[in-house]
Amino acid sequence: MNRPNFTLRQLEYFVAIAQAGTLTEAALQLHVSQPGLSQSLTDLEHALDARLTVRRKARGVTLTPAGAELLRQAREILRITEEMSQLASGRKELTGVLSLGCYVTLAPTILPGLLQGFAALHPHVNINFVEGDQDELEHKLHRGEIDLAIVYDLAVRPDMAHEVIDSMRPYILLPADHRLAGRHTISLHDLEDEPMVLPSVPPGENNTLRMFEQFGVSPDVRYRPRTMELARSLVGRGMGYALFVQHTANDRTYEGNPVVNMDIEEPVGDLNVHVSWLKHVRLNRRAQAFVDFCLERGQAPYLHPRASSQA
Repeated sequence: MNRPNFTLRQLEYFVAIAQAGTLTEAALQLHVSQPGLSQSLTDLEHALDARLTVRRKARGVTLTPAGAELLRQAREILRITEEMSQLASGRKELTGVLSLGCYVTLAPTILPGLLQGFAALHPHVNINFVEGDQDELEHKLHRGEIDLAIVYDLAVRPDMAHEVIDSMRPYILLPADHRLAGRHTISLHDLEDEPMVLPSVPPGENNTLRMFEQFGVSPDVRYRPRTMELARSLVGRGMGYALFVQHTANDRTYEGNPVVNMDIEEPVGDLNVHVSWLKHVRLNRRAQAFVDFCLERGQAPYLHPRASSQA
């Protein structure tokens, strides 16, 4: 069997260059010289007899199709060799980096507690995280940029594996002085002529519209913010109502305006929260430990804090 004529260090450097986008930034992160890093990349391309990157001074480094494929394989090789090293050393405690992605509107209410709880159990794991919409997170999973993604069970691709870690019931958010705020529940039909604030993050945006359509309601969408807090602030100013799934632990917006959560009369059903990964990828020890932690702590109060005052 032919031995490979490249090194794990060259693969590490290649992954760092691909992630940083420039040789300068990668060299800073790796604490090596830029000429040495550039030579390592050249040697790797020669060893594999393939052009892996396009290097432009003004535009940084762009991966070729061969480079994109090698990036996926290199991450897997480095993951396996890291686990082999840990097993050979006999270390039982988890170390290294765990990369998470979280649906952007879900992140503020679910991610901090999970990060804190997992870090308390595994203090030597360095956790990196990114926020994004579901498409962005699934692309990052496919590119090997993250190990796991925390998302709602909406438009889930068939190549994704998952575990359900929480379940939430949608509700309506109103300004505290709204004419309907004194009721115990509210019908979607009561809001048909009211302006709506619709968080614009796929696929949640389309799911909300389908929910209204299911009950024969055509919402009057006026604003499409991307973040949950901007949507809450618009509602707090009386500029519309919003439908949310995730709950916050307070009844005021960033600006201090009071808002109330209203239960929906229609049987809208619950939405599950998943921790997801690619089916064909075997989870490393850190990722599997995080999945297990989420399942064990799935009903913990920090996963879905309820507002302190309800309508």
